[in-house]
Amino acid sequence: MEICIDGRLIGPSHKPYVIAECADAHMGSMDYAKALVRMAATCGADAVKFQHHLPDEEMLPDSGPLADNLPEEGLYQWLKDHALTLDQHRELKKFCIQEGITYLCTPFSWKAAQEINDLVPAFKIGSGEAQDFPTLDNIMRLGKPMIVSTGMCTEKEVISLVEYLPRSTIFMHCVSEYPPHTQDLNVYWLKELECYCDIYGYSSHYPLIHDSVMAMGLGASVIEKHVTLSHHAYGPDKDVSIGEEDLRTLCEAASVAQYARGSNLGKNIHKLEEPVRAWAYRSLVITKPVKAGNPITKDAIWSKRPGTGIPAKEMHNYIDRLAKLDIPANTMLTEEMLQ
Repeated sequence: MEICIDGRLIGPSHKPYVIAECADAHMGSMDYAKALVRMAATCGADAVKFQHHLPDEEMLPDSGPLADNLPEEGLYQWLKDHALTLDQHRELKKFCIQEGITYLCTPFSWKAAQEINDLVPAFKIGSGEAQDFPTLDNIMRLGKPMIVSTGMCTEKEVISLVEYLPRSTIFMHCVSEYPPHTQDLNVYWLKELECYCDIYGYSSHYPLIHDSVMAMGLGASVIEKHVTLSHHAYGPDKDVSIGEEDLRTLCEAASVAQYARGSNLGKNIHKLEEPVRAWAYRSLVITKPVKAGNPITKDAIWSKRPGTGIPAKEMHNYIDRLAKLDIPANTMLTEEMLQ
């Protein structure tokens, strides 16, 4: 199965789709936001993603902080001060077209989804909304592809989500820690997620790319990674982001992964392996002279390269066989030499 976002096919047989998550790293600065877009495009990311916040639509004014990674003044007030406006999102969409990269945006409320509907080719849904079925139901009815993160969800909740949303939805394994402990990543759970849905991906808050590369090897069709222009820059996601060099490496890894991860169609000898196999495998060799009519004893036979003769694994079938002619030491054994 595959889905199409902005002309790009996404699925198990295609190059992993890399989303550079800018989130609110811009701190409200359009210059910084555009610099992030330019960096993502230069590094080879498929899409750059921002967030559309309408604080009064998504939270109560006195709702926080309830987690360590939230700003001291509370997320509500922080978003009031720093969130991008709809006009700024429209400007960023035009800039993304200019830079040749897909613009994506996560809505954090139904109203936010309605406002950006004409800007995005697909909806990326954050983990916090993964169990908000009323909002998901409305967004689903807009008829666009959905990429849904599942951080903080139990396996039972993920299954219910998969059953609720369209089959074309891309479900993202995610750990909503900022940043996560390495032992909490559980990247291998992607193989379990594969049992429930057709296309799956990985949204990472890890400050390195190792987990994302591993996820591609495990079949992730989409990789989402927070990005920053500098680890010295202040911002809400600086501890979970990667810089330009790592983003470029991640995009290069995606190009390799498309071909390197192969398929589950079996293990075969490749054409370029055949000459290596012929040299590197071992054949049966007579190691001590054997006279005609005498048996080949255990101490007179062993394995040596090349692998063009009788396979070494067949040795047990040739011990005590009688020689038809004199066989010198260090001679590759053949059937014609035996009675």
